[in-house]
Amino acid sequence: MNHALAPQIKIAATYLRGGTSKGVFFQLQDLPAPAQQPGPARDALLLRVLGSPDPYGKQIDGMGSASSSTSKAVILSRSTQPGHDVDYLFGQVSIDRPFVDWSGNCGNLSAAVGPCAIHMGLVDTARIPLNGHATVRIWQANIGKTIVAHVPMANGQVQETGDFELDGVTFAAAEVALEFIDPADEGDGGGSMFPTGNVVDTLEVPGVGTFAATLINAGIPTLFLNAADLGYSGTELQGAINGDAAALARLEAIRAHGALKMGLIRNLAEATTRQHTPKIAFVAPPAGYTASSGRHIEAGDVDLLVRALSMGQLHHAMMGTAAVAIGTAAAIPGTLVNLAAGGGVRHAVRFGHPSGTLRVGAEATQINGRWTVTKALMSRSARILMEGQVRVPAHSF
Repeated sequence: MNHALAPQIKIAATYLRGGTSKGVFFQLQDLPAPAQQPGPARDALLLRVLGSPDPYGKQIDGMGSASSSTSKAVILSRSTQPGHDVDYLFGQVSIDRPFVDWSGNCGNLSAAVGPCAIHMGLVDTARIPLNGHATVRIWQANIGKTIVAHVPMANGQVQETGDFELDGVTFAAAEVALEFIDPADEGDGGGSMFPTGNVVDTLEVPGVGTFAATLINAGIPTLFLNAADLGYSGTELQGAINGDAAALARLEAIRAHGALKMGLIRNLAEATTRQHTPKIAFVAPPAGYTASSGRHIEAGDVDLLVRALSMGQLHHAMMGTAAVAIGTAAAIPGTLVNLAAGGGVRHAVRFGHPSGTLRVGAEATQINGRWTVTKALMSRSARILMEGQVRVPAHSF
């Protein structure tokens, strides 16, 4: 058949907001057979659904909305793991390149997994109360970690409306409390959640500079720098960085060298095919600033300032997984995040980001000289925006 005349096919899907992100959610069994397994067919399908790759950077011919926060896909299925309800697989879909990054989680969309799993009938009804909170045990398949979502229920249905406000989201909604269990990557390198074994390293980036850095695997691999070392105040909004091609190139070079030092890539060239991880963020002590909404944040409103990049752009708020990394690093004395917040032992911090503030907690203990974090805690909200079927040309995968 002439591909130009091929019919479109319909695939059941649900479009959700989770935290400050949006994504297209699928049940594994609803995907076309070639896309039910990892590989080129699945990637090609998700790229076409989102409207990528788009040299115009707009994703006009797809469900994406031209930002890393809105170019996301999720595949859910009944869990194959004991003691879990749903398996959750996340794909970060590149906007301008034919690439889907499966290397990490999306903490924001994690808030939507529990509600969506209930909506899709993936959680046993015996585990869902008529009223109160349903505890949904999520297996995050990308990174092999457990997330527990506490989903509000009313009259047997997910309660989506409410008065919980999340900076970066226009309208209030119901609160979904999340527990990221054992969020740190306890790898075999002997460094626990710190792949180098240090809470602060010296990162040398040829042609760019030498920086103090905290390299941590918690929530998502993250590289933290001091804002001042980059010439920033920590109060920047998106326009100050995303329009500066030289700054973005400099930050990407730092991120690539950080990935190498963390052992996530074998050579610098691999960084271009691993855009989703690690994240790069910079921190600063509290200061007042005007958020992107126009609301003024007082220095006394926050414990520290954090700005983070996702897929090569300054994020409009904060990635949920990076928030887990922030909470974890803040709980461990001596990290750059902890020092920016004033040092000492902390169980929670409220940090300032471009859209406002966010509180995140972590439970950290030191065992035989090594730091362990048992869980990180934060609240988000989620809402189904649309449900039905997406259409893609039959020849697109």
